[in-house]
Amino acid sequence: MKKILAVSGGVDSMVLMHMMHKDNPEGLIVAHFDHGIRQNSADDYNFVEREAKKLGLKFIGTHAKLGVNCSEDKARMARYEFLRTCARNNNAKIYTAHHSDDIVESIIINILRGTGWRGLSPMRSSDIGRPLSNLSKADIYRYAAKNQIVFRQDQTNNDEKYLRNRIREWLISLGTERSTDLKLKLFEKYITQRNLAIEIDEILAEIKQKPNYSRRFFKNLDSRTAAEILRHILRFYDISLTRPQLSRALDAICTFPTNSRFSLNGSNFMYFSRHTFSVESVKN
Repeated sequence: MKKILAVSGGVDSMVLMHMMHKDNPEGLIVAHFDHGIRQNSADDYNFVEREAKKLGLKFIGTHAKLGVNCSEDKARMARYEFLRTCARNNNAKIYTAHHSDDIVESIIINILRGTGWRGLSPMRSSDIGRPLSNLSKADIYRYAAKNQIVFRQDQTNNDEKYLRNRIREWLISLGTERSTDLKLKLFEKYITQRNLAIEIDEILAEIKQKPNYSRRFFKNLDSRTAAEILRHILRFYDISLTRPQLSRALDAICTFPTNSRFSLNGSNFMYFSRHTFSVESVKN
């Protein structure tokens, strides 16, 4: 399968391009999205195109002209729309240069925005590969220096109007020791939550709306996994519960006697047999 490399011209993506070219250059396509946020952004476009051709790689680029007032979220959405179009047109998978520092910054952003538990395992799109995710920014700089990789500096990385840049500066202000310790702890949390999310997604992929669900199945799950799966099942019935309501429902699955019922939210119920339970959604 072909691979679309998202290359901005910065150190991360230039390292990605050189690493993947060194590993296996077959089927690599370099894609560059010029946001048009900076006046000199076309210079990045020309730089990436030139470096890709030096390596003998196919280059695809576009000029978006989003303007200086474009938000971080809008720019990201436009970039991924371009990348996914490239992937569809070339029957390819997307690869980006996100590293462990990027993941940690995304976790902090999600926490500030009031994330649920899935916000602790960001960047998990199935159509995007992230080969550098176990490397730190320092690792990437060391690789670039060792291999004499040229790159461009994005001036917007210093613009404090972007939340990610402010978080980056805050981490630096903590000092090397505290910052490194915090990053390590958050990345460890990311690994744990990512594995949990993968496990849950695999189970959810097999779950379909059906008359009855196994009580034993839920009894054998840990509480977080069970809650997420039950939440997913209840969506089939257009039922949305708070976290305490979900917890009480799980307790009922484990403890309620045969031929009993449990009120989910006053108008919707779970009915229990000895080994299974069913859900009835009562609509007015």
